[in-house]
Amino acid sequence: MSKPYEVPDGIVDLVVVGAGPVGTSLAILATQRGFSTVLVDGRDPSAIPAMDTRTFAIVRGSWRLLGATGVHPLLEGVTEPLNGLEAVDGGSHAFGAPFVLFGNEDLPEDESGQPLGQMVPSADLQRGLDRITGETEGLVWLRGARFERLETGPASATVILQDDAKIETRLVAACDGVNSSVRQALGIGTEDHDYGKSVFAANVKLDTPHGGIARQLFMPEGPFATLPMPDNRANLAWYMKRGAAETIAAMPVEDIEAELNARFERFAGHMTIDGPVVAYPLKMKLARQMTAPRVALLGDAAHRINPLAGQGLNLGIKDVAALIDVMVESREVGLDHGAATALERYQQWRRFDATSVALFMDAIDRAFSNDNAVLKPLRGLALTAANRIGPLRRAMARQASADQTHLPSLMR
Repeated sequence: MSKPYEVPDGIVDLVVVGAGPVGTSLAILATQRGFSTVLVDGRDPSAIPAMDTRTFAIVRGSWRLLGATGVHPLLEGVTEPLNGLEAVDGGSHAFGAPFVLFGNEDLPEDESGQPLGQMVPSADLQRGLDRITGETEGLVWLRGARFERLETGPASATVILQDDAKIETRLVAACDGVNSSVRQALGIGTEDHDYGKSVFAANVKLDTPHGGIARQLFMPEGPFATLPMPDNRANLAWYMKRGAAETIAAMPVEDIEAELNARFERFAGHMTIDGPVVAYPLKMKLARQMTAPRVALLGDAAHRINPLAGQGLNLGIKDVAALIDVMVESREVGLDHGAATALERYQQWRRFDATSVALFMDAIDRAFSNDNAVLKPLRGLALTAANRIGPLRRAMARQASADQTHLPSLMR
């Protein structure tokens, strides 16, 4: 029986394992820059994709990188500008206006007029990147191929697939998700934290204009967030104790709508469910290291964080941008882009940022997801300061939007 794909002969520059947004972006950008690249895609090409209701908050710097792949034109009509972030502590929305943490006006002007970010449906982003992958000349896309194990030597690594096909490469990029097979094959451990919570997620139609503003209501059991989508719809995430989100997701739609509006209509306006609903457990998982000989970990393979501020995919895109810069700069000075010195630079560049963001999101969740009488006024002071102190607002906006001069070149 013939194989559904053919592996290239000789040593290639890069093998990317995993074909989500992080893996496909990396494969496209590396190929564009002249690196011979193989994308190992474990998805069944004959299967109907599962329904995906997620919407990603792609911040300004990440949107620039995605633009370099060529995917922007394929997303026209399905994205929504992200113009700002509002936050409300507890039930205070019933007594006053929310705190505007920051908005487009707090950012430096962008040449193309880009806002804080773009809200992008996950399924549309994946379809667009898949199309670009198939159209990228020189990119070898192994569809239906699954990683099995890895052998490393001083000058190269060999990726062995489940059908025993072998690919020799200078560098392996593990982009295969939170349960990364590559990470496990390397024996890289993780620091794990289970929040004991789950997230109920759905798309809803609103009767109140959202204006492109992401809004978060911090309740004792966890935040309730609405993220803007086209046609005055929103993607909502409701954090609850483990089991509660799953119970609500299993209810009839009319009962879900009744529960949502009874609790949150004064915050978000009247909501009508628009499509399927899901619930998933909330966990944090950080790899103890982001590199191994001839291997770099990216995206969820390296860091699954609390999705509180939508920074998960943006961290993965930063990983892609940093690795591309390291590869290009190594080649320019005649060095091996998969050698230990290059990978150490990648790890130093990315590990501190990823860990810092993960711990900051964890701290915000702990500080706001309670009804502590001591913390509540302190939280109010913090939100007031963020709302009223201009330099703080601008610094928060630039950090959140990944619009900073020290970031990798594709994000600037």
